[in-house]
Amino acid sequence: MAIRINRVYTRTGDDGKTALVGGRRVAKDDARIAAYGDVDELNSTIGLVRAELAEGANKRKKACRELDRTLAFIQQELFDLGSELATPPGDAYEGMIVMGDTQITRLENFIDQLQPELGPLKSFVLPSGGRLGAGLHVARTVCRRAERWATGLVRKGKAEAGTAKYLNRLSDLLFVQARWIAMKTGHAETLWQHGLEPPKLARKKSASKKTAKSAKKRSAKKKTSKQSARKTKR
Repeated sequence: MAIRINRVYTRTGDDGKTALVGGRRVAKDDARIAAYGDVDELNSTIGLVRAELAEGANKRKKACRELDRTLAFIQQELFDLGSELATPPGDAYEGMIVMGDTQITRLENFIDQLQPELGPLKSFVLPSGGRLGAGLHVARTVCRRAERWATGLVRKGKAEAGTAKYLNRLSDLLFVQARWIAMKTGHAETLWQHGLEPPKLARKKSASKKTAKSAKKRSAKKKTSKQSARKTKR
């Protein structure tokens, strides 16, 4: 599908509306715009993780290269998903890619490839695992937000069920990828601890104690000066 973009700005959105696939214009805070806008944000977040994968020692690690290839493919697929969400029912175009069993099963296969290397979870995982692990957790939460918007569209008959299912499974994959790359790069995960006691902070000396200590030093210094003066007179 050939696409040509000659101008970045068009001024057509200055009235607070934007065009969907098919030409119909809707408000920029419409649920459909929010849905594919969050998919766009998710794609950008994954782009940041990929940039980190290409930095320093990461780019020399086999695990990082493998993860990067998978994420690069997912970025392409997310753009297809965004296009589907931007297309109202009845405005589907020839060659439009629709999220379905093929795409969802592929995500499950990605999960099944990584899961056997991970140990069983004994608690919930908090966002952690180094910059890569934490970055994928951010992507996971953005994915969940996009899923919530897509679910609303599906419920109202404005989007196909495959859109929400795809995002649901992708969030699972991002969670597993976050754990997997943390393990491969030697970063510990932080587990949720129920009823954890707050840390004890180092106690600072009170101002009154500091004042008393300073006064004592001045008094001792003054006494030493007097004694020196007496010796000099003798």
